[in-house]
Amino acid sequence: MSPGTPDASAASVTSERRIAYQQWDSTTQLKRGRTSGVTISNGRASFSSGTTRLTVGSVRYDAATWESPWETPGFGFTQLIASWSATTPGDSFVEVRVRGRDSAGKLSSWDVMGRWAAGDAHIKRTTISGQGDDLGKVDVDTWKTVRALKSWQVRVVLARRAGTTARPSLDTVGAVTSALPTTTPKVSEPGSGAGIVLDVPRYSQMIHKGHYPQWGNGGEAWCSPTSTSMVLAYYRRLPKASAYAWVGSKHTDPWVDHAARMTYDHDYDGTGNWPFNTAYAAPLAGKAFVTRLRSLREAERFIKAGIPLVASVTFGRGELDGAPISSTNGHLMVIAGFTRSGDVVVNDPASSTRSGVRRTYDRAQFERAWLPTSGGLVYVIRDAKHPLPSGGLGNW
Repeated sequence: MSPGTPDASAASVTSERRIAYQQWDSTTQLKRGRTSGVTISNGRASFSSGTTRLTVGSVRYDAATWESPWETPGFGFTQLIASWSATTPGDSFVEVRVRGRDSAGKLSSWDVMGRWAAGDAHIKRTTISGQGDDLGKVDVDTWKTVRALKSWQVRVVLARRAGTTARPSLDTVGAVTSALPTTTPKVSEPGSGAGIVLDVPRYSQMIHKGHYPQWGNGGEAWCSPTSTSMVLAYYRRLPKASAYAWVGSKHTDPWVDHAARMTYDHDYDGTGNWPFNTAYAAPLAGKAFVTRLRSLREAERFIKAGIPLVASVTFGRGELDGAPISSTNGHLMVIAGFTRSGDVVVNDPASSTRSGVRRTYDRAQFERAWLPTSGGLVYVIRDAKHPLPSGGLGNW
């Protein structure tokens, strides 16, 4: 969270669009957590010694843990989305778990939000949907509560194959909690980002149709890794060519194929898992996390700071004029900037060609497609040269 003067427009909707993001990043912040078998230094929590065991399939892993303090957002939250940045050398992985507590002090069980590794040579990257045995359940990348909860914790398990010397490490972990209405607020007025358009490279997901059925088959399924790749290209932080040398030589933009493979969720059976995309992007760009914004006024502040955003939208036929697809139950695109009148300039990967990716959408229509459905969800991906905008209202 950053200090500064809050945006007046955002403040006007704080009471109804309640959102809070908390993360642990630096050495000082990570040391506030409770550890077992973990060493904290240089801004990372690293595997030091196995203090427990995990079994995945028939493989045994030594495990260590980092556990956050209890976090109280100041309102009763009904959803939580965790995100993280980690390294997983060799046969190692991280498993991210969350739990909550209600106002009466009742605890939920620890629910697994994701078992994640940077590669896929050893384990299948996966979420575990369900787990609805008490106060909450996992819906792919979102923990949904049965009633409003007061506080939460996150636990990160760092695991390596028994008998090996790999040292998985955690750079950052956090979560956004929210309690949101399903209605759309009054259309926000243009703010500090009006007239600013960032030079984000343009990639089409549709040119990958039929690519790699084992990782989603390209085309309509690859909006998220295509959007993530556009933002990485903006920072000149795409993976090295050696990382995607496995991709067919005739494939255009092979780094998109690679991103799809590296974000694929084997339980969800797709590449649209929100924190899996930011976990892929974070080591490349520097920092990345998932949060929610209250309006395009807040998005404009990121654009002014030089940070494009990946936004999740849903719309029906005739609800987003100029879109390359007629409707969607969930689609990711890049907010690249704003016209002087406040309309939204995007890189929409659903275009059939790269030249058609850049679009301009009506501000009111975009907010209606974004706020009531995903709750204003965005990926924030940035490098060290682009600090977060100051004056946030607790959601970054």
